[in-house]
Amino acid sequence: MNVRLLPARPPAVAIDPIVRVLVAVGATPAMLTTAGLIGNVFAAALIARGDILLGGIVVLLASALDMFDGALARATGTASRFGAMFDSVLDRFSEAVVLFGIAWYGIKVGDPEQALLAFAAVVGSLMVSYVRARAEGLNLQLRDGIFTRSERVVLTGAMLILGYVTIGLWILAAASLFTAFQRLWIASRMLLTEDAPPRATSPARASRPTAKPEPRR
Repeated sequence: MNVRLLPARPPAVAIDPIVRVLVAVGATPAMLTTAGLIGNVFAAALIARGDILLGGIVVLLASALDMFDGALARATGTASRFGAMFDSVLDRFSEAVVLFGIAWYGIKVGDPEQALLAFAAVVGSLMVSYVRARAEGLNLQLRDGIFTRSERVVLTGAMLILGYVTIGLWILAAASLFTAFQRLWIASRMLLTEDAPPRATSPARASRPTAKPEPRR
């Protein structure tokens, strides 16, 4: 059972009106994905220079574009394997660059704890995605995980806006690493079950003659 803190997708009633506007103005899913990355790079620059609150707002706004690129692709019939890969790769870059901005700021103000926690959060975030990608490469469907991208983005934006950066980084790093190991454990169980050899029939049972059914009278 997949336990999530946030839904995998926002409700259609909330995003469909915006998607219709995007279709009307000729936006493409690739445009939204690219704009999301550019926005997160800008947010990282703001955070690195010390504009923490503004950086957190930009993180949430830029990452919100990720809610619409997939819906836009489905609405316009342009969903493709390339689009899925492009979206996933740029999402990883977006998360990493924001955490890099936080680490840069921590080093600049002489707070190595923040820098180390940001590094741990980057590792956790990448490993959560890598375990899923590796499992799917082995023909497993793996979407389980208590702290996926949606939860990480919301926590990152909230901790920056509220100013609880160190506490937020502790939660982000711990929860991301936990989710990576959670997915590894789930995938390992699935693989071990699939690869287990079939149970051999015992010789005594195999040699036992099959009883013939009694004729009906």
